[in-house]
Amino acid sequence: MPDKLRFGVLSTANIGIKKVIPAMQRSERTAVTAIASRDLRKAREAATALGIAKAYGSYEELLADPEIDAIYNPLPNQLHAPWTAKAAEAGKHVLCEKPLSMTVAEAKTLLAMRVRTGVKLGEAFMIRSFHQWLRLRALLEAGEIGELLAVTGVFSYFNANPENIRNRVETGGGGVYDIGCYLIQASRYAFGREPQRVVALLERDPQLGTDRLASALLDFAGGHATFTCSTQMIPYQKVNFLGSRGRIEIEIPFNAPTDRPTRLFIDATGDLSGSGMREETFPIGDQYTFQGDAFAKAVIEGGEVPVPLEDSIANMAVIEAIFRSAESGQWETPQS
Repeated sequence: MPDKLRFGVLSTANIGIKKVIPAMQRSERTAVTAIASRDLRKAREAATALGIAKAYGSYEELLADPEIDAIYNPLPNQLHAPWTAKAAEAGKHVLCEKPLSMTVAEAKTLLAMRVRTGVKLGEAFMIRSFHQWLRLRALLEAGEIGELLAVTGVFSYFNANPENIRNRVETGGGGVYDIGCYLIQASRYAFGREPQRVVALLERDPQLGTDRLASALLDFAGGHATFTCSTQMIPYQKVNFLGSRGRIEIEIPFNAPTDRPTRLFIDATGDLSGSGMREETFPIGDQYTFQGDAFAKAVIEGGEVPVPLEDSIANMAVIEAIFRSAESGQWETPQS
């Protein structure tokens, strides 16, 4: 295998064009060598703008390219699992945007395929490879704040455009699939175990049908996680990790800036004025570059990808439980 993992990209989706592809082009371990669209003109325009060597007018052509080692899949949510499966069958490793699937059952179909094909399949939760989140985990494991008892988070933006893919039910739109999944991932990552039960409230847009406001409580047996996410609220994001002897706050947890250092705040005093807060600063970096490096390392050197299928299935089980709870009005148990 080459020193760099050669990626082909399925579609000219904005997240790929604007964020992930440029970041992976700066990586020491990844190269983006091809891009495909169902519209060849769009593929060629993207390839020219980004300096990508090959452009294809169909996804099938890209998957048939023997000079591509791996696929980055930023297709609409309902196409994540089907095209990840097709890429795996073509012998390509796959880094797939979140959520990996629309259901637990759909995600589970990829388990046997991974065994049969021998490829690496990973979900693109970029936070799991980024230095501020890795440091958080190290601090929690070292007992920096004592026993972790609560995770509280908010993630929101405002987008009520009915033409936007995030606001279409048929393409897996809505807040929980789009951004609530990050808050679920963050709490599971911090506690290092799965929630035993979930209770949630959803408010759906009366015209669009998507969940525009969601709040949930996750019971981790000895710890709780609470979060609110919204697609029609002022843009905001914050996550706090509270323990028996301190707390940790990630300043900008999910859209980490690429033009300035990122920061963690650690409070071991409980002084409400903030006088006991200390700050840890991390060098300027792009979390999508880190993500590409980590995935490529797992492929080239061997080992597990940062977010393997088992983790994706567990995260989707919580998402499903949240939707069930919103309908039943009762606690629901994630079924992974």
